[in-house]
Amino acid sequence: MALIDIGANLAHDSFDDDRQAVLARAAEAGVTQMIVTGSDLDSNRRAMALAAEHPGRCFATAGLHPHHANDWNAELAGVIRTGAAEGAIRAVGEAGLDYFRDISPRQAQQDAFAEQLAIAAEYQLPVFLHQRDAHADFIAILREHLPSLPRAVVHCFTEGRDMLADYLAEDLYIGVTGWICDERRGAAVYEAVADVPEQRLMIETDCPYLLPRTIRPRPKSRRNEPAYLPWVRDSVATARGLTAEAVEHSTTETAQRFFALQPAPTISANDSGF
Repeated sequence: MALIDIGANLAHDSFDDDRQAVLARAAEAGVTQMIVTGSDLDSNRRAMALAAEHPGRCFATAGLHPHHANDWNAELAGVIRTGAAEGAIRAVGEAGLDYFRDISPRQAQQDAFAEQLAIAAEYQLPVFLHQRDAHADFIAILREHLPSLPRAVVHCFTEGRDMLADYLAEDLYIGVTGWICDERRGAAVYEAVADVPEQRLMIETDCPYLLPRTIRPRPKSRRNEPAYLPWVRDSVATARGLTAEAVEHSTTETAQRFFALQPAPTISANDSGF
């Protein structure tokens, strides 16, 4: 078994006390590689540090989440550019728009989003995207930059068929999280995921958020982690009418292609790889 978690917020402080154990549990669960998400100045640096500490297992992104758009400055742009120039990151982001909470002003979000897309185009890196309740502005800004970008994934897709159709029309990739495992609010994603072409679909935990509700027995903690990615795989498989093995194979191949990853180093029976 070999799964790739394309969105793990392992730089989050909720992992500070047991990060090595979390990585070991991921390996035991068959999650052989993880893309560690950068979303602000501190997490960008920590994501790159984790990637350097665990070569071949952890890989970093660097960007600015729209919640923090007011923090966009030359220092942050420089960290992203340096990471890109030195090969320390595999994508720019998490970047995008979030009008659900409007934590940052919308114009600041739009400006930071556009500047990150420009950096990705300059270094020919894919982009790791966030969108919530901002579809029209998001797709409009993205369309201006897509001709110059190599690849783009809409991470943590939570919407339905109509918005998915817009994304697929632009040849975007789709990242599916434990949202699909939630019968209360994930029905639209569950129905839409069958429409995603095999070569455009990837899976992720977005940990420590979005713990899959399908996990049995239920964990004592509400903190999500990469070891729970198989439950996302299984829900995707059921929604698409496929075997878990088929989804695992295709999503792993797609993630390797999208992030330019080599297969994970072999893990021996006595070595978690971490």
